[in-house]
Amino acid sequence: MHFKQKWVFVLSLLLVFVMVTGCNQQPVAKAPVEEVVLKIGGSGPLTGSAASYGTSVKQGAELAVDELNNNGGVAGMKFELLFEDDAADPAMAVNAYARLVDQGMNVSMGTVTSGAGMAMTEEVKKDGFLMLTPSASQKEITRYPNSFRVCFTDPDQGTYAADFIKTNDLATKVAILYDKSSDYSTGIRDAFVAQASVVDLNVVEEQAFTDQSNTDFSVQIQAVEQSGADLLFLPIYYEEAAMILKQSTNLDVVYFGVDGMDGVIGQMGSEYAALTEGVMLLTPFAADSKDEKTVHFVEAYVERFESTPDQFAADAYDVVYTIAAAVEKAGVTSPKDKDFNEKMIAAMTQIEVEGVTGTMTWSEDGEPAKSATAVVIKNGKYVAFER
Repeated sequence: MHFKQKWVFVLSLLLVFVMVTGCNQQPVAKAPVEEVVLKIGGSGPLTGSAASYGTSVKQGAELAVDELNNNGGVAGMKFELLFEDDAADPAMAVNAYARLVDQGMNVSMGTVTSGAGMAMTEEVKKDGFLMLTPSASQKEITRYPNSFRVCFTDPDQGTYAADFIKTNDLATKVAILYDKSSDYSTGIRDAFVAQASVVDLNVVEEQAFTDQSNTDFSVQIQAVEQSGADLLFLPIYYEEAAMILKQSTNLDVVYFGVDGMDGVIGQMGSEYAALTEGVMLLTPFAADSKDEKTVHFVEAYVERFESTPDQFAADAYDVVYTIAAAVEKAGVTSPKDKDFNEKMIAAMTQIEVEGVTGTMTWSEDGEPAKSATAVVIKNGKYVAFER
């Protein structure tokens, strides 16, 4: 073989080698784009006597998070809900908060109940997270600049209730039965009595109980009956309310409660369900409302959880959409953004949210501005009050 032929042969072999090698090479894999996630953390009673509240809050928040994510997220971020059981206990709430921080929480939903919230708010203040609680209504919950709420405060509920009863001529004589061992109950009672004096609402009887005497209400019921009251105001939780309804079957009054009584239908059981007929609750949410947002929320909630949402579920649903509005207003695109917490907190006083519990704005003291209404229990369901 001549030199020239050898050279051509060698070049041919090299060409084949390069072609084979090139065919066997794998394409260079691109590094996956890391999904940006904003983690919302909260706690509430998923066990114990107040589990109805915590379950509703968790489910309402879950629904909102999934809706936002299914629509592409917010500002390039997906949301994730972290929720812990605190059994409405302050010590357990602090421990639950620590677990949420360990899981990477970026924004706090606080707690469902006020007693637990008072302990947990201190922890959130130290860490500087934006906190937006759906239902912890004790006034001091929002005492720090990073703390906000969606629900009414305890005093607001008392004030609104007195105004509502007077404006709608629901009673000429009012009796009050409250839990004097509960800050929640006494806070609402105090504001109610003060506003009743302002609007000339006649309070003819007051009776109280404590957490040590909350099973037998015969003495209190007899006093209410003898007072001639035609409305009994109950700023209490649904467990005691259910017992009072069962024990006061001969009492001819309108029963009027606040958000803590939400859940009384389920507490009564089928045997006593008829005793809830006509019971009224002050609330910013009515499940039978015909506005588009509420209809969508109720239909989606019923389809997913096979139950009608209460105001706790509605408040939590609004919390998540409020956080989304704050994200957009703050102009953040990641929880790692510089001054993320400060920007989110500042955004809260600059947004307006059209939620299922009303159109809301927030002042620097963390309180929402929105209207209140009432629902009436008819045939085992809440319906909007109509005069």
